[in-house]
Amino acid sequence: MPSLTVADYGLRPSAQTLPASAIVQVADYGRGRPGMIPMWFGEGDIPAPAAVGDAAYKAIQDGRVFYTLQRGVLNLRETIAAYLERVHGRPMDLERITVTHSGMTAIMMIMQALVDPGDEVVIVSPVWPNVVSAAYLMGGVPRQVSMTLGEEGWTLDLETLFAACGPRTKAIFINSPSNPTGWTMSREEMARVMAFARERGIWVISDEVYSRLVYDDRVAAPSFLEVSEPEDRLFVVNSFSKSWAMTGWRMGWIIAPPALGKVMANLVQFSTSGIPEFIQIAGVTAIEGGEPFIARMREQYRAARDLVCEALATSPRVRVRPAPGAFYAFFQVEGETDSLALAKRIVDEANIGLAPGVAFGPGGEGALRLCFASRLDKVEEAMGRLMPVLR
Repeated sequence: MPSLTVADYGLRPSAQTLPASAIVQVADYGRGRPGMIPMWFGEGDIPAPAAVGDAAYKAIQDGRVFYTLQRGVLNLRETIAAYLERVHGRPMDLERITVTHSGMTAIMMIMQALVDPGDEVVIVSPVWPNVVSAAYLMGGVPRQVSMTLGEEGWTLDLETLFAACGPRTKAIFINSPSNPTGWTMSREEMARVMAFARERGIWVISDEVYSRLVYDDRVAAPSFLEVSEPEDRLFVVNSFSKSWAMTGWRMGWIIAPPALGKVMANLVQFSTSGIPEFIQIAGVTAIEGGEPFIARMREQYRAARDLVCEALATSPRVRVRPAPGAFYAFFQVEGETDSLALAKRIVDEANIGLAPGVAFGPGGEGALRLCFASRLDKVEEAMGRLMPVLR
């Protein structure tokens, strides 16, 4: 019997042709090498505060291990509401909050709710590749609008964004602070986007998972929650992964119009059926006691960012600007047109793992993403190995 291929099994075309992540390709290429410093994924090396794990452990001991409310336990939703009111200065109705199995699950649920085959999703790029794939998997047509890197850092031309929206546009997707660029949208820009979306009947999907990782005096980055009304066509995604260093816990949330509560509950029911209660209890502990931890993390990341950017600036081939948010340096390397090959060469020559810019869309080729959410001694060692390759 001849060997079968994927095409022989009758899968949906979008599932068959879903592209493999270039980030994973580099990680598979370099994983397991002795002495490798991995900076390819968006994850720090600081674990969540011990109190978070202690809360989960106690909850397990107390038997909080059974099915629970699909949209999240009341205590966690109340804690998220109070947190958002404190950080963004706007009241938050509990009916708008749905707890999800990670920020990525939240994005996938939103695409399931909105996107029919042929619908367009306009996406600000460079962008985390999973977003494009989520729209594509639902049969949608991703339309990427590229930012540009200038003397003031990465910028987005709003008129170009608006011009990309046509009669089939269902949603605009914006990640701010941005993965991979660190670009952070201003409150005024958000207000303009929200006004445009209202006028056109377009949804805004705002990925705000890096909202607390900003490197000025602000408590948080601007949020679309600050420039919208509860009934607007707006989804806001957040996660425990970045601000509370809970990547492996896999928990996030969605803010949606209050009328969509039952819809969101059904989407949870038919995907994960809800999140273990002991993880949700840990989330309450993370938010309620997490401000000192966030402050320490921001200081460490700011120092790491400055160290990375100062080192990169010593190479005449590199264009980089310190990111105002998130925890990445996304830098262009003159003369390089194949970032995947360059990332693999850096694995071979420096034993450093970086993400290739091509993974983040058409605006990312020729660039590399370095996650600096690590101890300063590790970051310093990594830059010492990396710079001879880039000079």
